[in-house]
Amino acid sequence: MDGTARGIIKTIDVDRSDHGYRGWLKEAVRKVQADAQRSADTHLLSFPLPERWGIDLYLKDESTHPTGSLKHRLARSLFLYGLCNGWIRPGKPVIEASSGSTAVSEAYFAKLIGVPFIAVMPRTTSREKCRLIEFHGGQCHFVDDPRTMYEEAAALAAESGGHYMDQFTYAERATDWRGNNNIAESIYQQMRLERYPEPAWVVATAGTGGTSATLARYVHYMQYDTRVCVADPENSCFFDGWVHHDDAASSDHGSRIEGIGRPRMEPSFVPGAIDRMMKVPDAASVAAVRALERAIGRKAGGSTGTGLWSALRIVAEMVAAGRTGSVVTLLCDPGERYLDKYYSDAWLEGQGLDIEPYVKTLDIFLTTGTWTD
Repeated sequence: MDGTARGIIKTIDVDRSDHGYRGWLKEAVRKVQADAQRSADTHLLSFPLPERWGIDLYLKDESTHPTGSLKHRLARSLFLYGLCNGWIRPGKPVIEASSGSTAVSEAYFAKLIGVPFIAVMPRTTSREKCRLIEFHGGQCHFVDDPRTMYEEAAALAAESGGHYMDQFTYAERATDWRGNNNIAESIYQQMRLERYPEPAWVVATAGTGGTSATLARYVHYMQYDTRVCVADPENSCFFDGWVHHDDAASSDHGSRIEGIGRPRMEPSFVPGAIDRMMKVPDAASVAAVRALERAIGRKAGGSTGTGLWSALRIVAEMVAAGRTGSVVTLLCDPGERYLDKYYSDAWLEGQGLDIEPYVKTLDIFLTTGTWTD
């Protein structure tokens, strides 16, 4: 009588160990982690406000990362997540759906570990971002309708045997929101010696939603009283989805403010974690980045303007209520990437955007403390 007849089932053992791949993986993870060790923390800049207000406004300057934007943190986390999950393989391309800055940063990390990179992007993406992607060895694959980016990226990954990074799904889970020098922990460490160390408000913008999720989760985890506000541009569904508790909310148009705003509620956007949202006119975002340049001599991208407009409105509320404290927002990426857009009067005219009423609102507020919006 054999073993099967006696009821004894043999152990089935399949060993897929691949010493060559594991050696490559260890080296790839080391290179990505080494990038973090080489990168100093980003600056916390002060936006000048009248001393008599008793309010301090700061911008966390994420443009000083090696690839020039807030998305460098995200790309590093996504690459570590994909590598440690066994999704990114030697010689196989990494594909991403992106409006630009994430793709620039991911192209950098792909080159760092020696794999091809393809960015699926709206055809309207700024020329400078496309140049930077190609500078880092990536390819740009354009789509006419931004809503088709996801399917196109997934199809390219399937055809090539590569990995679709899918930042819009994995951004909030790839980052360690409890700490480990994430952006939230960094802000609070840098605020320790300020006169109001715990911000009354932190203002973020949302592309994937990963940054706002990290900020809000960290605030809750550390038991701070800080409130988190997310500023949303015109052609984005996040605000409507949040207000109406509608996970199926959508927008028929792509955002004019590159890097933020989405046509669908992304899996990485965590509505329940945040306290407040503002829907910011695109013209107000542009007015705010131009006001930023006048105030501190730095150009920034449109997403910075969206957050700054909301932060200044919150400061105005605090002034009107006689409250003191601090507010923190983000300088997401440099304005030099958008000279043909947010710093071009011809582009504004072509888009039908009149920034003058918003410029006036900011000028009056910064002079008198009165918000006239």
